[in-house]
Amino acid sequence: MDKFVIEGGRSLRGTVAVAGSKNAVLALIPATLLAPGIYRIRRTPNLRDVWTMSRLMSTLGAHIELDTSGELFVDTRTIERFEAPYEHVKKMRASIYVLGPLLARYGQARVSLPGGCAFGPRPVDLHLKGMEKLGADIGIEHGYINARAERLRGAAIHLDVPSVGATVNILYAASLAEGETIITNAAMEPEVTALARMLVAMGARIEGIGTSTLRIEGVPALQPVPTVENIPDRIEAATFLIAAAMTRGAIRLTDVNPYHLGAVLDKLEEIGCTLDVDGTTIQLRCDGELEPTNITTAPYPGFPTDVQAQWAALMLTADGSSRVTDTIYPTRFGYVPELRRLGAEIEVVDNTAIVTGNARLLGATVMSSDLRASASLVLAGLVADGRTDVLRIYHLDRGYERMEERLRRLGAQIERVPTDEF
Repeated sequence: MDKFVIEGGRSLRGTVAVAGSKNAVLALIPATLLAPGIYRIRRTPNLRDVWTMSRLMSTLGAHIELDTSGELFVDTRTIERFEAPYEHVKKMRASIYVLGPLLARYGQARVSLPGGCAFGPRPVDLHLKGMEKLGADIGIEHGYINARAERLRGAAIHLDVPSVGATVNILYAASLAEGETIITNAAMEPEVTALARMLVAMGARIEGIGTSTLRIEGVPALQPVPTVENIPDRIEAATFLIAAAMTRGAIRLTDVNPYHLGAVLDKLEEIGCTLDVDGTTIQLRCDGELEPTNITTAPYPGFPTDVQAQWAALMLTADGSSRVTDTIYPTRFGYVPELRRLGAEIEVVDNTAIVTGNARLLGATVMSSDLRASASLVLAGLVADGRTDVLRIYHLDRGYERMEERLRRLGAQIERVPTDEF
C-alpha cells in the first residue's frame, strides 16, 4: 500500500487540465453490452474504478484495453457469460450497471449485491423495482441478484428519489424494451445525460434528455458507435478549485464544463473567491479571509454530495462557523474524526457537520475511509502546519488520477511513498 506525505503551507498556482469523468465512464462502459461490437471511449481516466469495471467486463467475455492517450478500447462481440461475481462487484457499487444491459440484451443476469464506499446504506431496491416494472423476474439468493426476462416491456416508472444508478440501469433496459417507458423524477446529473446521448448515437429513441422526465421508445436492436467522447469530471474540477481556495492560491482549470459546476462556483464566489469563466476554462483566485457559508447537498443541479467533504475542509479556513448538511447520504461524515486529528473543530449533529473556521491545523497521521473523504484529508494536509501522512490512499486512487503529481505541478509539497500498513 501507499500513503501521501504532505508538507503544508504552500499556495497552489498554475494550470491543471481536468480529467475525464469517472462516474460518467463507469456508465458508458456497460452500455457497450447492449450492442455487441467495437467501441473506443476517449478521455477515459486511468483509475482503480475503471480497472475494476474493466476486469468485470472481462469476466463476461469482453476484451478491454486502456492506452496511454486515455482511449479505452472495448470489444463486446465475445460476451459469453452473464454473471458479475462478488470478487469484482464488492469493490465498487457501479458494478451493478451491468444488470440492465445483460438483462435487456441477453435476457438474463446474475449480479452480486454491490459494495463500495463505506458511508451508510445505499440500497439497490430502485434498480430492482425498475427492472420488475419492465417485466423482469427478480430474485435474491446467496447474495446475488438473479434476473430473467424473455422480453422487457415499456412501463411508467416513478423513482421515489432521483437515483443516478437506478436511472442509468432503467435507461439501458428501456432502450431495448418493447414499447414506451416513461421515467419520472429521473436523475438529471451530467453523467446520466452523457449516457443518454451515447445511447441515442447507438440508435435509442430518448426524449427529455437533461430533464427529470425521460421518454424512451424501445427499439429492436442498437448499433455500436466507433467513438464515444467522455465528459469532464466535475467532482475533480471542484476538488482542485477548493484546494486553490484553501491555500489562498490562483489556478486555471482547462478542459472543464463550467455548466456542470454551477452550484459549486456560486458558493465559491459567495465566500469571496474571484472567478473568471471562459468557454472550457475556469480561473480562480482567493486572497485574504474567506466568508463562511452553509451548504446543503441536493440532486443535480444542486450542490453535489461528492463535494461536501472537501467543502467542510475548506470551511475550516473561513472566518467563522458554517454548516455542511448532506440530504443524499446523511451518514457521510467518516472523515470528521480524522480532520479532528489535525486540530479541526467539527461537530456532527444528525446529517449536518458544524464547522468552526479559523482553525489552526497541525500535521498528523490520518486515515481515509472513502474516496471523497480521502480528498478532504489531502486538502486539509495542504494547509496544516508540518507533515501530514494520509493512509489508505487506494480509496483516493479510485477517483483521482495521479493526484499527487498534479498537485506538485501546482506547487504543493506532496509525495507518494510505500507503507507497511495493511
